[in-house]
Amino acid sequence: MAAASNPIRIVLVHGGFVDGSGWADVFKILKRDGFDVTVVQNPTLSLADDVAVTRRAIAAHGGRVLLVGHSYGGAVITEAGNDPGVAGLVYIAAFAPDAGESVSTVIKGFPSDGPLPPILPPQDGFLFLDRAKFHASFAGDLDPDTAEFMASSQVPWGVESLNGTITAAAWRSKPSWYLVTTDDRMIPPSAQRTMSKRTGSTVIEVPASHSVYVSQPDRVAAFIQRAAAETAARSR
Repeated sequence: MAAASNPIRIVLVHGGFVDGSGWADVFKILKRDGFDVTVVQNPTLSLADDVAVTRRAIAAHGGRVLLVGHSYGGAVITEAGNDPGVAGLVYIAAFAPDAGESVSTVIKGFPSDGPLPPILPPQDGFLFLDRAKFHASFAGDLDPDTAEFMASSQVPWGVESLNGTITAAAWRSKPSWYLVTTDDRMIPPSAQRTMSKRTGSTVIEVPASHSVYVSQPDRVAAFIQRAAAETAARSR
């Protein structure tokens, strides 16, 4: 899909335990198709910090922006998306809290009979996933070498980030899209469906792990492009 007639800029926001490099293949596809794309590098120290970094990326574009968030990045775009420059939100296997909620409170509502993410006890206020269980839980459809690299290069995820509360949920006033990963062992598919229904998002379901943006970049990029096209059409 060519972007020559599409004025929408795209900002990609990563989640916890990882950094923006996971978006590399999605970024390449979007750039190849002519989109103006920025990848945010969240410090993941606190929600407020990550929202501030994302808002700087929005401001740098100076145009209408489509925010894309994976996992915890969904909480970031839910808050940062209130910026007037944001035209829409895309959730990729992501948290979509409402006002007054945090990632921590959303997690408490997860079904108790499903797989539990292998999050280790906090160390100095930061969280990590058990490296031995990372592949199965976070990246089940990636090759072992890639999963091992992701497990070994984890970014410390600040507990404050999980506890950061949404002040106003942007999805209540702006259009949204949600990609549900049906083989996810980090955010249960049932929880994703509940959040996507509450947000009123346009939804697709993909048989993939939580790392769908790495394992199926073509599918993710196509969904983002669809959202960009539909966002642009709304303003015509």
